[in-house]
Amino acid sequence: MEITSINTEMLSKMFLAGAKNLEAKKEWINELNVFPVPDGDTGTNMSMTIMSAAREVSGLEKPSMQELAKAISSGSLRGARGNSGVILSQLFRGFCKVIAEYEELDVSILCEAVQKAVETAYKAVMKPKEGTILTVAKGAADRALELADETDDIVVFCEEVIKQADYVLSQTPEMLPVLKQAGVVDSGGQGLLQILKGAYDALTGKEIDYEIEGASSSSVVKISPQAEADIKFGYCTEFIIVLNHPLSDKEEQEYKAYLESIGDSIVVVADDEIVKTHVHTNDPGLAIQKALTHGSLSKIKIDNMREEHQEKLIKDAQKLAAEQKKDEPRKPIGFISVSIGEGINEIFRGLGADYLIEGGQTMNPSTEDMLEAIDHVNADHIFILPNNKNIIMAANQAAELVEDKDIIVLPTKTIPQGIVALVNYIPDYSAEENKSAMLEEIENVKTGQVTYAVRDTEIDGKTINQGDFMGIDDKTIQAVGKDLKETTLAMIDAMVDEDSAIVSIYYGTEADESAAQEIGSVIEEKYPDVEVEVNDGGQPVYYYIVSVE
Repeated sequence: MEITSINTEMLSKMFLAGAKNLEAKKEWINELNVFPVPDGDTGTNMSMTIMSAAREVSGLEKPSMQELAKAISSGSLRGARGNSGVILSQLFRGFCKVIAEYEELDVSILCEAVQKAVETAYKAVMKPKEGTILTVAKGAADRALELADETDDIVVFCEEVIKQADYVLSQTPEMLPVLKQAGVVDSGGQGLLQILKGAYDALTGKEIDYEIEGASSSSVVKISPQAEADIKFGYCTEFIIVLNHPLSDKEEQEYKAYLESIGDSIVVVADDEIVKTHVHTNDPGLAIQKALTHGSLSKIKIDNMREEHQEKLIKDAQKLAAEQKKDEPRKPIGFISVSIGEGINEIFRGLGADYLIEGGQTMNPSTEDMLEAIDHVNADHIFILPNNKNIIMAANQAAELVEDKDIIVLPTKTIPQGIVALVNYIPDYSAEENKSAMLEEIENVKTGQVTYAVRDTEIDGKTINQGDFMGIDDKTIQAVGKDLKETTLAMIDAMVDEDSAIVSIYYGTEADESAAQEIGSVIEEKYPDVEVEVNDGGQPVYYYIVSVE
């Protein structure tokens, strides 16, 4: 099978197939993440990035190459989440700059587009690190350059480029010691490889479902306050059963029937080893108890849909208030902060944040989320506090897309850094003076976070088992243990030194005030010269967030 050129229709199919393949493999890619924390993982971020573009592509009818390129580039740029998603969007951006000039693509044009893709992505990263998605992309581009003089067959070209990408991916553990230690390849590189493999399947005629959910245009639906009463079953419950033995057809039918008796929106997907379950119910415990009769459980996720509905109403009200503010005169300086948890939200509001973006580690906000926030803040100079190292690139990308306001991204990597930045804002200073002062202050903050391990691993000589508590500071995992209080105290001990003056403890939804106060009392007794503050953070995932100044 020889193909010497591809048109817009074929390229569109290849892109959608790549997106679908990544979407299908995202959980597997998530498992490659080195740190075993319950976070917004690489597979999820890359998938959400490319699916944003895929929805735009699916909405086009017989587009020109220029229109297709714009949909891929714009959709991925605005939908980019996390560092891996932003890098992926930059790869697409560079690729699309080249292909937009043609109506059909041959090997030489594809080669040029791949070179531009890698060049653009590397420029977007301040300190490119080898052993990542960038390295895999560069390896593929280098091979493409060699092949441009060897073949006119796009099938051969793509096959060989993918082989090289796969080889470079296999070498990433030799480039990054942390990958070798964890026994995995780079997750971002694996995500890119799956996109390429999906595109190749479309090129070679493999039967693929190209339909993209949510691709058609949709109208805005206003939900009245009474809509909450229509939520019959309040908890969206998901988990995976690791089976003791394969389910018989009868057992599978009985299991589904039981779930139907306690809820609705039921999805049960079973094979010989696992059963994926989704159900809306008023008693998640009943579903879990039934599932445990068939095996052990993993990836349990329970969301209160009524609570989510209330949060949506509050967020809609905030947006309406922000819209009304647009009619007011512009103020000199405004603040946008990424936040997690109602307690943290109240702290940021009290310090003067104009707009809060709900997100953080478990769900990285997209570039589009940042642009929406910027649109709602009526100020000449707007500071963005990402408060997470995996959100900074998306914030920077949004800043580049704004022309009518001066956007200043402070590279805050943690919630405490964001709080300290706002505390040190001085209204009489100019935007540039405040930027310098706040950058200086955030360097003096140490952050620790206590969460749990989602998988077994070994990092920095520490053996970590699934379910263990982990105390993680700005650099590494400082403490691991079975006892939450002991692990938290061990982490704080590693953070406090003779220069420390203030320790702030923010307790999350899975901790309580009395336990946090106990920890605070121990710290006060052990370090009498240190002032200790205990605050209700209300954050998910992290039992405690601790700052040391």
